[in-house]
Amino acid sequence: MVALTLNDKGNTARALDIAADEAIRLGSPLLVATSSGETAVAAARVARDKGIAERLVIISSVYGSRGPDDNGMKEEFKKELDEANVRIVTAAHVLSGAERAMSTKFRGVYPVEIIAHTLRMFSQGVKVTVEIAAMALDAGAIRHGSPVVAVGGTGRGADTVVVLTPAYTQDIFSTKVHEILCKPY
Repeated sequence: MVALTLNDKGNTARALDIAADEAIRLGSPLLVATSSGETAVAAARVARDKGIAERLVIISSVYGSRGPDDNGMKEEFKKELDEANVRIVTAAHVLSGAERAMSTKFRGVYPVEIIAHTLRMFSQGVKVTVEIAAMALDAGAIRHGSPVVAVGGTGRGADTVVVLTPAYTQDIFSTKVHEILCKPY
């Protein structure tokens, strides 16, 4: 495993390079989380340069997560991704979603949030990779039972790469994390 420095802007390029090389080696899809779209555009460029653009799946947040009619992705990045024919899955966060509304309103702790916090013990990015893989599987963007390479991060950019076989949200505990290729230390 490669240990990356927390909150280092250089992590994104390094993580995407590690992820693309592993996706090539495995012949697997490459899943990348994005908020603003900046990491997605960087991933699209890396995937294109390495000849795996058709295997790239970008996962973004649902509309309303950042405000009414907004999912956080900047228009210029959406346009560039559309022009590159990049597949984008927009879905509710598997490890928060509606449960966050309950914990915020009723000030309790709920089971799905416990899963999320447990995964954060490894890193925020590990939680994100498990989450986006389930989101992509639920959306039919990837095949059930096959390993994927997933990229997540802490705050902005990418700093974590995980090889895993995701499960559908309804069966999240069947997710298998095979290897953490890099994460912040």
